[in-house]
Amino acid sequence: MQTQRHASWQPEEIECIRRVVDTIPGLVWSAGADGSAEFLNRRWLDYTGLAREQALEFGWKTVMHPDDLPILIDAFAKAYESRQPFAVESRIRRFDGVFRWFLMQGSPLCDSSGTLVQWYGTNTDIDDRKRAEQVLRTSEENLRQTLNSIPGLVCTMGSTGEIEFVNEQMTEYFGRDLQSVSEWTTNDLFHPDDLSRALEVWSHAVQTGQPSDVEQRLRRADGVYRWFQVRMLPLKDASGQIMRWNCLLTDIEERKQAFAEIKLLKDQLLRENVALREEVDRTSMFEEIIGNSRALGSVLSRVKKVAPTDSSVLIIGETGTGKELIARAIHKKSQRSQRAFISVNCSALAPSLILSELFGHEKGAFTGAVQRRLGRFELANGGTIFLDEVGELPSDTQAALLRVLQEREIERVGGKQPIHVDVRVIAATNRNLVTAMANGTMRPDLFYRLNVFPIELPPLRERKEDILVLLEYFVERFAQKAGKNFKGIDQRTLNALQSYNWPGNVRELQNVVERSVIVSSGDVFRVDESWLSSDASRSSAVVSPAFAEGDSNFERNIIENALRASRGRVSGPKGAAVRLNVPPSTLDGMIRRLKIQKEHFKLT
Repeated sequence: MQTQRHASWQPEEIECIRRVVDTIPGLVWSAGADGSAEFLNRRWLDYTGLAREQALEFGWKTVMHPDDLPILIDAFAKAYESRQPFAVESRIRRFDGVFRWFLMQGSPLCDSSGTLVQWYGTNTDIDDRKRAEQVLRTSEENLRQTLNSIPGLVCTMGSTGEIEFVNEQMTEYFGRDLQSVSEWTTNDLFHPDDLSRALEVWSHAVQTGQPSDVEQRLRRADGVYRWFQVRMLPLKDASGQIMRWNCLLTDIEERKQAFAEIKLLKDQLLRENVALREEVDRTSMFEEIIGNSRALGSVLSRVKKVAPTDSSVLIIGETGTGKELIARAIHKKSQRSQRAFISVNCSALAPSLILSELFGHEKGAFTGAVQRRLGRFELANGGTIFLDEVGELPSDTQAALLRVLQEREIERVGGKQPIHVDVRVIAATNRNLVTAMANGTMRPDLFYRLNVFPIELPPLRERKEDILVLLEYFVERFAQKAGKNFKGIDQRTLNALQSYNWPGNVRELQNVVERSVIVSSGDVFRVDESWLSSDASRSSAVVSPAFAEGDSNFERNIIENALRASRGRVSGPKGAAVRLNVPPSTLDGMIRRLKIQKEHFKLT
C-alpha cells in the first residue's frame, strides 16, 4: 500500500488495515497504474513461497503459467484502455511447483481528475471447480459418444418438453439439424395421421410426469415413413422434480410388417380352419352317429334335451357302441362348445398317477415332479371332461372326484390351496355300476352324482336296421381315402353283415369295412366272411352279459380261460382282449380289479 497517497492516515491505522488484508482467505494484491506490483498480502506470499521483496522485484508474472500469461496480459491491456474491471482465469504456481487455477479479478482506482493511479485485485482459487467442470465436460462428451453409438434415435428434452439434444442417428434419419427437429410439432417429421396422437401423448407425459410409450410413423430424409416405438422416460432429482426427459425412438418397421403378414396368415388360417371344421363335422367320428333306428333316435333325443344344460351325464353301453361320440355330441351342442373337450380313459391310467393326471401336482410333490403340472380338470376349465370307464377308478380317486362334483374345487397333489374349476362332467362305463356298488367297488354317493341324466346306448345287434346305413357310409369314406370307387355292395356280404351279432358293435363294423376296402378289387365291395368269427361272437355273447351282471366268479373264470389260451398275453392279435372282444385297457382294468395274476398263465 502506498502510504503517501493517504497522508491523513496514521501509521497504526495503516498497520491495522494490513493485518486485516493479510487475514482475508484469498490472494489480495495492489499494483500501480502500469501493473507493477506494489502490495501482496500474506496469503499471496505463503501460497507462492516468495518473499515480499522477491515478489515486488520480479513481479507477479514469474508465478503465472506460461500458457496463461498472454491471455492475462491481453485482458489487463484492454482493462487499462477502458478503465474497466477485468476478470480472467489463470494458473498460478504454488510454492511446491504445482499450478492451480485462480480467478484473477482487478479493479482500477482513479483520482478526481479521472487519472488511473492504482489497481486493486484478488485471486480466488477455483481449481476444484475447474476440475469438476473438466470431469463434467468429459462425462458429457462420453455421454454424447454413447448416445451417438446407440442403434436408435435418441434425444433429450427439458423439463417442459423442449428438445435440447439429438444424436447423430436422428439427424441422419431426418436429414435435419437440431433446430429443425426441435420444431417437430409444426413440421412434417410425423405422419399426418399420427401427429395429433403424438402431441396428445407428449402433452400428457409432460403434464403428469408419467413415462409414455407409443408407436408412430416418422418421415425419413428421403420422404419414406417408417414405424417407430417412441418412449419418453423422465429423469428426476432427489426431490422428485423432473430435470429432463430421455427419449428413445426404435425402428419397428420390420416388426410391424411381420405382424401384418402374421395377421393375414391368421385370417387365412381362420378361414381354412372354418372350412376344416366343416369338413371335420362331415367326416369326423361325430358324424358316425348315424342311423334311423328307433333305438338310436331315442338316444339322440335325450342328447338334444340334456346338451344345453350343465347336468352331469352317465353314458352306459357296451364297448364300441360310441360312448365318446355321444359325449362329444353333448359338448358340441352345449354352451361350452367353444371351450375344451378333454377325454380321459380312466382304466388306462396307472393307479399311482391317476390323482396327478386328473388334478395335477405341485413341484416336488413326489419323485420326478420337477415342475408344476396342470391336471385334466384344469385343462378342461370352462369346458367338458369325459371320464371313460369311470367304474375303474380306485376308491381314493372316487372321493376326490366326488368333491369336484359337490364343491367345484380340486386340489393338486402336494398342494394346499383349493382351486375352483368350472367343468361339466360326462362319464361312461360298460360295467353295471349298481352291482359295483353292491360289491363295494363303486361309491354310491359318486354314482348318484354322476347318474343325474343317464343315457343307455343300444348295441348294434339291437339296431340292425342301421347296419346298411353305416355300411354305406364307411364304404364311401374309406374308399375315398383309398382312391377306390365301388358301384355296389355284394348281396352275400350284406346278408352276412346283417346276420352277424357284432360283439364289437359299430367299432368292429368300421374296422371290418376299412380292412375290406384295402383288400377289395373290382367295383363291387365284398367282405371275407371268415373275418366274422363265430367263436368271437359266441364269446362276446357269453362274456358281455356276465360282465354286465357283475358276477365276479364268472368274470374271473372267463378271463382266466382267455389268459390261459393266450399264455398270459392281454393285447396283440393273439391276446386275451381279442378273444373276449374287449379293449386291452378295459381287460387290464378287470384283471386289476379281480386281482388276477396274469403272469401265472405264461407257463401253463
